[in-house]
Amino acid sequence: MVDRAFPVIFAAEVNTSAGFYEGLGFQRHCQLPADGEPGYVGLRRGTFEVAVVSTDWPQQHYGARAGTDVRFEMFVYVDDVDGLVARLRHQGTTVLREAEDMPWGERVAYVTDPDGNPVGLARAATGT
Repeated sequence: MVDRAFPVIFAAEVNTSAGFYEGLGFQRHCQLPADGEPGYVGLRRGTFEVAVVSTDWPQQHYGARAGTDVRFEMFVYVDDVDGLVARLRHQGTTVLREAEDMPWGERVAYVTDPDGNPVGLARAATGT
């Protein structure tokens, strides 16, 4: 059995959304088409993957329309939650919830990606 799975994010502007996730440490490993404005971008961060496609992908491939409200939540562990939130805010990213220490030991904040989906940013609890 192949051991690979990844979420696909529907985005109004594929390159913009892919760039947001690249700012969280993901690296672009695939872009289609290879030149020009992409309709698909594959991203990796270590062994984890995510893909970004245009919002018309579901209609084109299986006759469904992408929703307009929150469609998923991404949760990403980072080294410096506060510093990343400050940098993202400076770039115009919406901050949904400021960084705070959680009872289970993680420091967590919430921002949105360019399409309004919530992204949890967390620093792992000490010792995990």
